[in-house]
Amino acid sequence: MQTEIKTHYNYSEVIVWLEKKGVELYGDHFKILETDYPIIYKLIAYFLKDEQTCFQYGINLKKGILLSGPVGCGKTSLMTIMKHLTKTEHKFSVKPCRDISFEFIQDGYEVIHKYSEDLRLKGGQPAALKYCFDDLGVEQNLKYFGNECNVMAEILLSRYDIFTTKKIQTHITTNLSASEIETHYGNRVRSRLRELCNLIAYDRHATDKRK
Repeated sequence: MQTEIKTHYNYSEVIVWLEKKGVELYGDHFKILETDYPIIYKLIAYFLKDEQTCFQYGINLKKGILLSGPVGCGKTSLMTIMKHLTKTEHKFSVKPCRDISFEFIQDGYEVIHKYSEDLRLKGGQPAALKYCFDDLGVEQNLKYFGNECNVMAEILLSRYDIFTTKKIQTHITTNLSASEIETHYGNRVRSRLRELCNLIAYDRHATDKRK
């Protein structure tokens, strides 16, 4: 386990702050385990935009984060907490993919537009919204007026276009492996994700913290 990081940030203090924020959000049972530190350090480095440490880890600050790991290892809670660590201009909304699939049933193809092209005014200029799509893979292909659509595949392809043209980042959490992502969404999406996100992965035997 790597514990020594050459940086001007005090990562131990940041972890204490993150744990306090986790208790505030999720209750007294929340705890950051030392076994998770290698993952936590990478996320801290990224969201603090610690260039020196990100270079050591091979993390590209221009890309988003794809946080992969087994069920219950803490991906969603970590990304939610990191949202409070990052600077205002890098804030993002955590959106469950399952909720997006339900929105598609109700609103149809406008949902794809909503998450891939949605704009808001910022300083008088339109700015694409930043998202963390949570639990990629739990949603299913859905039909809208008889037409089947892989909603998240379409959204991710569009988010890639936004990334290449406007440098807007996308974050993702998933239980899927790279090969499972290809099976669910196709080789094109898997290829785009390599360019869109830094992969940070838990060991597949990581503890289920919900038990």
